[in-house]
Amino acid sequence: MSPSKVKIAIIGGGVAGSSAALCFAGAGLDVTLFEKENSLISGPPWCHLHAGGNLYREISDSQCVSLLKQSIDFLRFYPFVVDYRPTVIALPLTDSSTPQALLPRLEMLTDEYKRLIATDKQNEVLGKPDNYYRLYTRKRLEELKEQQTLLSPQSLDEWMIPVAKMIDLDSVQYPLVMVQEYGLNLFRMAAGMTEMLESLPTVTLQTKSIVHNVQQNADTGGWNISYVKEDISHTQTFDYLINAAGFRTGKIDDLLGAPCKSMVEFKAAYVSHWEGSDGIQFPEIIFHGERGTPQGMAQFTPYPGGYFQLHGMTKEITLYEDGLVANTPFTCQPHLGQNFIEKIERSWTQEETTKRTHAAIRHLARFIPSFCSATVGSKPLFGAQQIPGSDPTLRVAEVSFPRARYARCEIVKVSSVLDMVEAIAQEFVQLGYIKSSTNLFTQHLHLDEATLSQLAVTIAKNRGYPADLACRNIPDKQEYR
Repeated sequence: MSPSKVKIAIIGGGVAGSSAALCFAGAGLDVTLFEKENSLISGPPWCHLHAGGNLYREISDSQCVSLLKQSIDFLRFYPFVVDYRPTVIALPLTDSSTPQALLPRLEMLTDEYKRLIATDKQNEVLGKPDNYYRLYTRKRLEELKEQQTLLSPQSLDEWMIPVAKMIDLDSVQYPLVMVQEYGLNLFRMAAGMTEMLESLPTVTLQTKSIVHNVQQNADTGGWNISYVKEDISHTQTFDYLINAAGFRTGKIDDLLGAPCKSMVEFKAAYVSHWEGSDGIQFPEIIFHGERGTPQGMAQFTPYPGGYFQLHGMTKEITLYEDGLVANTPFTCQPHLGQNFIEKIERSWTQEETTKRTHAAIRHLARFIPSFCSATVGSKPLFGAQQIPGSDPTLRVAEVSFPRARYARCEIVKVSSVLDMVEAIAQEFVQLGYIKSSTNLFTQHLHLDEATLSQLAVTIAKNRGYPADLACRNIPDKQEYR
């Protein structure tokens, strides 16, 4: 069968489904992408390129190595999404561990980064490997504290100046770690992906479409997919089905009777505005802590215009009581409480937005005292995250194939998406749909920056968020010394 005659159905227009559509349509396959929302990439919040997994002390070294490689691949393929600024990692005095415990993993990741560069020079996208991380003593921070904050930092030391000035130096252990883990912009991803997919003649975008039935054709082995769009029901036939429905993946599994084991976790990140911080170029700052306790990790993610996205891994902030649920022997779809579904499908109450955003601000103000003056910036960024299996700490997963001609996307971190596409491509090679997966990961369209930026801003505004959340602090790659 020639590629142009192979019809692929993809359910879900998040990062997984959209990336699969982009790569396989670029390979000449006839792709239809079904998405229930008005626009693409509208799932749970993400903001961080986990180039080494340094935010997660609890995961294995092998997961960290996988995240490093996947992040490099993601950055090379989607450079327009990346905010090129480093991340600072601090351990509070109250933490049971020490910064020294982080060093073996950081050294291991540095060595792995060097190995990846030796394999392919183009993998050097996180700066020079000797600058993958840098340590900062209390003495050095006191010195940096006396220096002037710069509008355009050109070195790691210059990035650290506002950290030295703003954080309570008596509240953390030393040394602090600065690592080359960058930011990611969800709204720019949505805009760029829309531009690319709309330019490809072999892609049909079916937004505002709800798939309600899937049946496998006993004669052909293909799929009959029924969906509703604008109150009209349609049925189309496809050769292969990719389930990229995110936290609703289990609903499709139930229609197929596919074996499954998965969890779903509701999460939220809070948008704050800090008057007077506009123009200061902050790195991202992570204060480690034990997940689910009042001292859970605090994450401070900067955007232009004085906006900050906040995570606090406590049940009063990002995590929720009863927000993590598993599937049962009777259904593949983990059952989230109706209060979570109301948030996802309708809206948040102003009372809860205010309460949890202020809790997040107080959580960060323990370490950045002047941040206590921050205010609510908008409604939260939120959604439910799919986690395959039964380990809620899992951070690396890609895809499984529980039925013939059926792929179930299982990414936990967006940086895993290209490995997911590669695994499906290998299946397509075996089926004779494509000859090789070698040329899948090439850009299919030159993106005009002005058009992309405007569309990203429009998407953010249409979803009820400040335009600044669609912008990057540092738009271009720099070599930080």
